[in-house]
Amino acid sequence: MPHSFGSRARTRHMFAKAHRKHGAPNLSTYLVNYKVGDIVDIVANAGEQKGMPHKFYHGKTGIVYNVAPRAVGVIAYKVVNGRYLEKRVNVRVEHVRHSKCRQEFLDRVKSNAAKKREAKEKGEKVVLKRLPAQPREARTISSKNNVPQTLTAQPYETTI
Repeated sequence: MPHSFGSRARTRHMFAKAHRKHGAPNLSTYLVNYKVGDIVDIVANAGEQKGMPHKFYHGKTGIVYNVAPRAVGVIAYKVVNGRYLEKRVNVRVEHVRHSKCRQEFLDRVKSNAAKKREAKEKGEKVVLKRLPAQPREARTISSKNNVPQTLTAQPYETTI
């Protein structure tokens, strides 16, 4: 028999809800304010079938370009034959959540501002550049008073 090519084909685990998380979405999902320019994650919620995004966009991150009473328009990028196409997807708010991808950046902006303020009060110069992970420092291991140990597998013994 031919298999299905529907919009929800092969989404058995993708759209499945977690253990003890079944049922209608919480009211707090409807009370979140979205603004144009917000970065959001598209995550389909199987508890609400209306306004569900296509399975390709599940887990993708995009930018809100339009806000409607019950839905938001999201710009997501899709790779088609090696080029990035800008796709505009209209998704209900149940299937969207604010992305945390910018949180580290925003935290760094706040900490840098605080460092600048402290340095200005003290009259010092502040360096805010981040350093990449540096290589570990060199070590020399001597075998004096440090006898090498040979590791071997222990023989299997039954307790019966």
